[in-house]
Amino acid sequence: MTAPLRVVLADDQDLVRAGFRVILGTEDDIEVVGEARDGVEAVAVVGRLQPDVVLMDVQMPGVDGLEATRRILGPDGAGHPIKVVILTTFDREDYLFEALRAGASGFLLKNASPEDLVDSVRVVARGDALLSPEVTRRVIARFTAPSPATPARRPPELTDREFEVLVHLARGASNAEIAAALYLGETTVKTHVSRILAKLDLRDRTHAVVFAYEHGIVEPGRA
Repeated sequence: MTAPLRVVLADDQDLVRAGFRVILGTEDDIEVVGEARDGVEAVAVVGRLQPDVVLMDVQMPGVDGLEATRRILGPDGAGHPIKVVILTTFDREDYLFEALRAGASGFLLKNASPEDLVDSVRVVARGDALLSPEVTRRVIARFTAPSPATPARRPPELTDREFEVLVHLARGASNAEIAAALYLGETTVKTHVSRILAKLDLRDRTHAVVFAYEHGIVEPGRA
């Protein structure tokens, strides 16, 4: 049997952590292995337990969740491939973009359903992007805002085919849609995506999208 996904909960409210622990505890493939009440404790707990996923609150005393995420995922972090999902009651765009830049793999509001919370752990653990529909709209609006036209330049690390896959990926296409558009098998597309992430040193599909927009690879109206 596959080992359960190991999760750490970081939130300064005991009731919130308890609620998350109960929700996740009903799933056979998920195990809550640790908890933290602030950012400093979160960094220490993650470093000691090396979980697969961290559910991270933003506003905590002392070191907040964004800074804790930077420390966990930075060059001096835990080392183990850890995914962070930012959870917050504060529906603010600055949190969203700072979370993505800190290396978080997902962003979910605390008013999401229990099903969404459980799904968030599974989604980021397998390396997929996790952005709720309203958050996705904001990401698209932010990174496709009008800007001076810049020529699309293929990163030298990528082959022509990998560049094509990245462009489709940045536009939100699934592996199946990319496969159909480029006349490839889905397994081949998965291989290309994995190589793109490795070559560009990106954590997951979320950060591939951010990379593409920030580097002018995809822009509004570009064919």
